Amino acid sequence: MADKIKVATASLCGCFGCHMSILDIDERILELVQLVEFDRSPITDIKTVGNCDIGIIEGGVANAENVEVLREFRKHCKILVALGACAVNGGIPAMRNSFTLKECLEESYVDGIGVDNPMIPSDTEIPKLLNTGHPIHEVVKVDYFLPGCPPSGDTIWTFLTEMIEGKPISFPYEQIHYD
Repeated sequence: MADKIKVATASLCGCFGCHMSILDIDERILELVQLVEFDRSPITDIKTVGNCDIGIIEGGVANAENVEVLREFRKHCKILVALGACAVNGGIPAMRNSFTLKECLEESYVDGIGVDNPMIPSDTEIPKLLNTGHPIHEVVKVDYFLPGCPPSGDTIWTFLTEMIEGKPISFPYEQIHYD
């Protein structure tokens, strides 16, 4: 039996909705595990990534830790897929880009509703925020972009199965319209 294609996933700054859509392929996950071996993913709970054929990453790049995780993930992936609006174009994390970082921090930690002890945290355990949010292709090379907020389980299924089978990736209109 030939070696299975190895797939890994990671999440940066976002809501984890794209990973939920991966799980939304429902019972087809059983078919998928016949075709691939999962490395780092919520399915395996492996925290580090080994070398893999396909790396799928969701979320935007908003802090120094995101940059580090993304670069390390890219090193281990033959093919990197940007999954969802945050990874593809910055999404929700990049909505802060029309404000300065100082304005964002003050709104969150000083002037925000319900703030009891106004002060901007300076704990070294908190990853340093970047001045702006970024899509992942501004940091590393991306091979495929799969848009949506989040892409549907059916869209992810079509993408993965056609890629694994070596077919040209072609989506029915219903899977890629955003009306």
